[in-house]
Amino acid sequence: MDLRAFLSEEVILRPLERALIPTGLFMELPVGFEAQVRPRSGLAIKKGITILNTPGTIDADYRGEVKVILINLSADEFVVSDGDRIAQMIISAHAKAEWIEVEELLDTDRGGGGFGHTGTS
Repeated sequence: MDLRAFLSEEVILRPLERALIPTGLFMELPVGFEAQVRPRSGLAIKKGITILNTPGTIDADYRGEVKVILINLSADEFVVSDGDRIAQMIISAHAKAEWIEVEELLDTDRGGGGFGHTGTS
């Protein structure tokens, strides 16, 4: 779903500036679910506007207003007006992991290789 700015006055984001934008949305998620706030691809590619902590996670026990941390990565000012679509949000189920301490991990073909270990193609 789209999230919209809920503003009493416009917010001007200057280059490299960030702001916490309210949405006016309050919700109660069931236990075992989370909401994730993500950037809008059109704002990102066309205007250089994205979200700092993406995806932003909203836990089931949160009861405050959903707000979005927008940042302007472009060289131009960007104006956020009331009702503007500023982000997307999905709601999904998640599992609760139970950790088990072990002395060693099972082997895999990949092992500990990471950060480009499997190649670029």
